[in-house]
Amino acid sequence: MNHRNVNNGVDTILPMGKMFTLGLQHVLVMYAGAVTVPLIVGGALNLSTEQIALLISADLLCCGIVSFLQAFGIGKWMGIRLPVMMGISYAGIAPMIAIGLMPDMGLPGLYGAIISAGVIGVLIVPLVIKLLWLFPPLVTGTTLTSLGTGLFSVAIIWAGGGYGVEDFGAPLYLGSAGLVVVVTLLVARWGRGFLSSLSILIGLAAGLLLTIALGEVSFTGVAEEPWVRMVKPFHFGYPVFSWSTALTMTLVVIITMIESIGLFFSLAIILNRRLSTDDFKRGLRTDAVGAIVGGVFNTFPYTSYAQNIGLVGITGVRSRWVCIAASVILVALALFPKMAHVVAVIPQYVLGGAALIMFGMVAASGVCILQSVDFKNNRHNLFIFAISMGVGLIPMVSPKFFSAAPEFLAPLLNSGVLLSAISAMVLNLFFNGMDKGSIELLDNLDASDDAEPPAVASGEPLAHMTGPKP
Repeated sequence: MNHRNVNNGVDTILPMGKMFTLGLQHVLVMYAGAVTVPLIVGGALNLSTEQIALLISADLLCCGIVSFLQAFGIGKWMGIRLPVMMGISYAGIAPMIAIGLMPDMGLPGLYGAIISAGVIGVLIVPLVIKLLWLFPPLVTGTTLTSLGTGLFSVAIIWAGGGYGVEDFGAPLYLGSAGLVVVVTLLVARWGRGFLSSLSILIGLAAGLLLTIALGEVSFTGVAEEPWVRMVKPFHFGYPVFSWSTALTMTLVVIITMIESIGLFFSLAIILNRRLSTDDFKRGLRTDAVGAIVGGVFNTFPYTSYAQNIGLVGITGVRSRWVCIAASVILVALALFPKMAHVVAVIPQYVLGGAALIMFGMVAASGVCILQSVDFKNNRHNLFIFAISMGVGLIPMVSPKFFSAAPEFLAPLLNSGVLLSAISAMVLNLFFNGMDKGSIELLDNLDASDDAEPPAVASGEPLAHMTGPKP
């Protein structure tokens, strides 16, 4: 079957079978991250097993809806229309638990705060866009490198067995994660054509088959699940609104926007294309709308997922239609619990092997952006990068480092990527002011999408990072 190729592969429509398979690969690499936040928040709020299961179904539904809005788009108002998958942001875990545990708030108060933050986020997108000059390549590259390295802690915990397991680091866990990595690399090295683009999926399949053969995977409970289960809006009651909680969650939404800005720049490098201000407006507006959708359907704020952008870099499959297919699969998993249960049996340590590669690719994307920064002739840039990376690693290296700080600062101080971004922005302004990189960034945003991309995006490092083209 022939397929239509438009706009350097972004609008390529692949045969249905290939789109489903590649979309499933996107779902699998993001699944553990997507369901981890409902598990953590639900457990901290002492919800029942049935309530946590509902949170997970709602999460998968909203992941699908918001990913569809981001990749497919709605007119000139929403969706960056690039291969982007959306999932729950880790930045909001601490404040969401704090709001949920407040006696007069609970889940209705939490969802009221999330919806309010989404509305505020939609309104402030133009202001965020006007401040994009604060994100020259030095800042975005440092932020993205910090994001990738910070996420390694999550991948390593998964590979070691997952959160809270008693035999963390058991040979079975490490061996299974290692098998996923080895098989992925072998397929990426010697696979040809479509097979090469499935390297992560084949690696996950190898790890899953090993654990099934060793009796570590149980499909018990699949038969008891209903075939169809609808996710109802406001299942936990109608939202309760409060200015203080709304402002706290607004800070979380702003954090997700800052994460997305760095990831969008990274994706632009991978796709070898420029992004306009309208692209950023549509993409960030979808981030904010994701919070509204999440609040209505009993889940949490959403952001672009780094591991899926890393997957685009590894496979070289640039079609946004693959992510649209993945969004449909996510909705199906939410509405058909038997399907979700089958996917959920993949052990976290198997997913950890894939996550090591995905998050590493995110850090590599940041390094690729930093190649355009003048470190040789401007030693101040080395200070900016070194200090910002160190500051960004604080929450990962020492989670209690800021334990004496005021509680309202928790969303800021517990987010390594935000600490890196703020540090890099402030130090860049201190040392470089409105530097050449900032001016070039604004010029690039004003250029058309079809213009020739900058040298950093078209050089040999990018060709190495993106792998085979579809």
